[in-house]
Amino acid sequence: MKNNFILNKHCLLTKVNSLQISGKMENYNPYSCDVCDKSFSKSSTLTTHQRTHTGEKPYPCDVCDKSFSQSGSLKRHRRTHSGEKRFACNVCDKCFGQSSSLTEHRRTHTGEKPYAFDVCEKSFGQSSSLTKHRRTHTGDKPYTCDLCDKSFTDSGSLTRHRRTHTGETPYVCDLCDKPFIECGILTTHRRTHTGERPYACEVCDKSFGQKSSTGARTPVINRTHVIRVTSRSVRVAV
Repeated sequence: MKNNFILNKHCLLTKVNSLQISGKMENYNPYSCDVCDKSFSKSSTLTTHQRTHTGEKPYPCDVCDKSFSQSGSLKRHRRTHSGEKRFACNVCDKCFGQSSSLTEHRRTHTGEKPYAFDVCEKSFGQSSSLTKHRRTHTGDKPYTCDLCDKSFTDSGSLTRHRRTHTGETPYVCDLCDKPFIECGILTTHRRTHTGERPYACEVCDKSFGQKSSTGARTPVINRTHVIRVTSRSVRVAV
């Protein structure tokens, strides 16, 4: 049995070497997944792929309880604990822990939206945003809360929802120690300290700290301002 394995491995390596010499290696994928139809040029790539079927995550974080299917994913995740942000935006100096996050952030400056939906006319700066939007058409809600019956279109919404059960408020203001359930709410709150008003009205000279001046859906005064958020206009009742 061992001799047959050595022989088969030798034959495979011999074929790979000959394909490399002839320049035909690019389309040679001898390692096939036994669950789906995908094939790969390396056994290590097949092993990683198979974890998408098995759910295996052999790379655990030594700080929190998260695990990952690839060592690279664990490495990127560790930066969320260490605070390391090696990738800086050359427009606004904002830094990120991953190059992909920087790429997506740059689109907020350029207005680029490379991910177009084939059903409606909407385009997105992130592939994940396109995936979430597609589910508004299909009705797909694959993320279900294990504490109640609610389901959600994306994992982030589920994470935020679970905090309504657990009471977790992981985002704390560094100026007044007030805790918040979402990062976006903390960002808006900090503007009450800094006085920052990034949302300017296109009609008059007023500016606002958030898209809705009340932070709620019900306006307090029956008047509308138009502010520009990235590349689109939004009406804000104040």
